[in-house]
Amino acid sequence: MKIGKKIWKQRFLFLLLLPGLVYFIVYKYIPMFGLVIAFKDYNPFQGIWESEWVGLKHFKNIFATPDVLQVIWNTLNISFLQILFAFPVPIILALMLNELRGNFYKRIIQSIIYLPHFLSWVIVVGITVVFLRSEGLINAFLHSTFGWEAIPFLTDPAYFKPLIILQVIWKESGWGTIIFLAALSGINPQLYEAAIIDGANRWRQIWHITLPALKSTIVILVILRLGNVLDTGFEQIFLMLNPFNMEIGNVLDTFVFFKGIQQADYSFATAVGLFKGAVGLILVVLANRLARRFGNEGLY
Repeated sequence: MKIGKKIWKQRFLFLLLLPGLVYFIVYKYIPMFGLVIAFKDYNPFQGIWESEWVGLKHFKNIFATPDVLQVIWNTLNISFLQILFAFPVPIILALMLNELRGNFYKRIIQSIIYLPHFLSWVIVVGITVVFLRSEGLINAFLHSTFGWEAIPFLTDPAYFKPLIILQVIWKESGWGTIIFLAALSGINPQLYEAAIIDGANRWRQIWHITLPALKSTIVILVILRLGNVLDTGFEQIFLMLNPFNMEIGNVLDTFVFFKGIQQADYSFATAVGLFKGAVGLILVVLANRLARRFGNEGLY
């Protein structure tokens, strides 16, 4: 009864919670019942419950398939490169924006760096192709200025991963600053005033006040990012793939599409998705324990 009274007393807060709760129930929890096809030879004509139960057959096939180890390596490689190079960029941008004193210019810069987030990957990859194809703007400039031959940016495998990382940085870094700017806004201004009195310059203030204030936010975001370490994003990779870079660019998401969707092996595709989720959960738990052991705040 006490719980009912508390809910009724805070009914408007729970009403605000309702749309998000419905979203997670409909799109996250109800579809989980379909994971059972990972343990069956799913036949669309027989349905989920009537299809033959095969146990761990499809999970064994994940590692028995010749290309899977290369695909997993590609996925981990690209994911950790994103963490290494793309993850710190929003932090740097947030620190730079925090140092701006003019609110007018600060808002203009924020709006400009936020805009790429709202572009679809189709548009981002299209811009990349326009600039970097053999007859594109970059090669035309290099040829007219230096007399260089066309550089195969889009077909040479050596350029694939750098292009993926640069696209992620350009598209998502500005949007990623929102969380860090929110964390910076919670710093007590008196800390900076005391540091100035003690003779600390701007670099010392950033090192001893700003960065420590961001530490817990950075740790939590790293833990969450590790949960998606096997999820590099299907659309971007798929659009950037071609026969020349397939060997180093094919990741789990695209591999599932080619084998699970195009070849109608839905049980195998579901098994790979469940495998990705299990690995992500294990990494989140381990990273959280490691963070708490070193005295940082974790997710729980």
